[in-house]
Amino acid sequence: MPEIHPTAVVDPGAVLGEGVKIHPHVVIGDGVELGRGTEVLPGTYLGRAPRAAGIVAREPSFERRLRIGEGCAIGANVVVYYDVEIAADCLLGDGASIRELSRIGSGTVVGRGVTLDREAVIGERCRVMDKSHITGGMVIGDDVFISALVVSTNDNSFGDVDEMRGPRVEDGAMVGAGASLLPGVVVGAGAIVASGAVVTADVAAGTTVRGIPARPAPGPT
Repeated sequence: MPEIHPTAVVDPGAVLGEGVKIHPHVVIGDGVELGRGTEVLPGTYLGRAPRAAGIVAREPSFERRLRIGEGCAIGANVVVYYDVEIAADCLLGDGASIRELSRIGSGTVVGRGVTLDREAVIGERCRVMDKSHITGGMVIGDDVFISALVVSTNDNSFGDVDEMRGPRVEDGAMVGAGASLLPGVVVGAGAIVASGAVVTADVAAGTTVRGIPARPAPGPT
């Protein structure tokens, strides 16, 4: 049976698997499914409905469901919106925010204070470290390492376009601390982006880039 603290709010439409543990002051909405053995720490909100204020032109679209796989560890004060899928054995650090239509593969770590915007996709066995921002529409492959304070963007026109183009980071690539990935760039498989680099163009597979703007690092002499 699930273990639910008396101060938690769990909607009758939620489905909790065997051995799920819900700590104090957690809110779980209807349509939320938690897999066997998942633990949710205090203050977390699972199943938040996105809403548009007057300043936001686009009305959010989503399905009123949220699926989190078995064996996940969800930290304190995490917010996960509706229409998100998180596979088994993931860890969400304290204060992480996951927006609607995002998908996270199994065995992935999303660090403390990380933000995923709409329709972000992260593959399996990835590490996204503390306070990085994964922009809307960004796609991250499997076995990718994103260090702390990495920033990604999907719009060069400050909101004056209809189509947003998130970066793509392919399998096995690594992005160093404080790097910036601009809209639509592709970081190829096994590539390395050095700390503090600003990536304005595609990075070829297996290449190491650094600097502002990022350029291939010179090889050994």
